[in-house]
Amino acid sequence: MASSQAIESHRAGAAVVTGDAACRNKSVEMLEELGLPKGLFPMEDIKEFGYNRDTGFMWLLQRKKKVEHTFKKIKQTVSYAAEVTAFVEKGKLSKITGVKTKELMLWLSVVEVYVPEASPEYRNRR
Repeated sequence: MASSQAIESHRAGAAVVTGDAACRNKSVEMLEELGLPKGLFPMEDIKEFGYNRDTGFMWLLQRKKKVEHTFKKIKQTVSYAAEVTAFVEKGKLSKITGVKTKELMLWLSVVEVYVPEASPEYRNRR
């Protein structure tokens, strides 16, 4: 699997945590630090989270093969695979793998998410 190879290539030098609670805390911490909505990864039973600050690569591994979540505010259903990866930077996730959204009757891959500078309502809500 391509994302597994990407994870291994970025593992050296990455901060890696295991266990659902620790993974959720670290992923939310990273999202807040980068000015992204802290609810972007509502995954269940996360077994590993890794973030390589030098390369900007992050990953989440969950025990389930797939989890679906509906974001009520934007009325979007999103599916998260067992492995989710992305490159992160301030206000942006790019080259995302393992995330799809449902549009009409089709599942489309989500490859990029960004928050415009002028959108403080989506940032770091408590």
